[in-house]
Amino acid sequence: MIREMQLSEIDECVNVIKTAFLTVAEDHGFTAENAPRFTAFAMNRARLQWQFSHEHRPMFVYLIDDKIVGYYSLSAPNEGETELNNLSVLPEFRHNGIGEAMLKHAFAFAKAQACSAIHIGIVEENQTLRRWYEKFGFTHTGTQKFDFFPFTCGYMKKTLA
Repeated sequence: MIREMQLSEIDECVNVIKTAFLTVAEDHGFTAENAPRFTAFAMNRARLQWQFSHEHRPMFVYLIDDKIVGYYSLSAPNEGETELNNLSVLPEFRHNGIGEAMLKHAFAFAKAQACSAIHIGIVEENQTLRRWYEKFGFTHTGTQKFDFFPFTCGYMKKTLA
């Protein structure tokens, strides 16, 4: 079941995000030392609470038996477009359609907010993830290299019909 996140669930969501992104870090050799701003190491309660309380981001959780096993948020729409952030599924629950369900939920929610497109940033070197997003209609729009990351940021966009 997917529903909006409640303020009381922030700590549980931080855990889901960090745990999910840690597998990406491990797969690509990111550490708190070489990538301290990577989500697995940078996400914390204060950051998520700021996004919830001050940025008013729509935040959603995926529950199984009242346990949060997935999370995502959207940025506030800007000129009819939004950004998908921190789509996360706990590793032990992956490959069961949860990510796909949350992604489709994000498309429907964004369309209901009059958004015509949804953007996402990924680790460019993570070709498995890139192909997964392409399967759902995202197209690659560019890359950017930052000095504080040992990887290239890849950007993708999906036009919402």
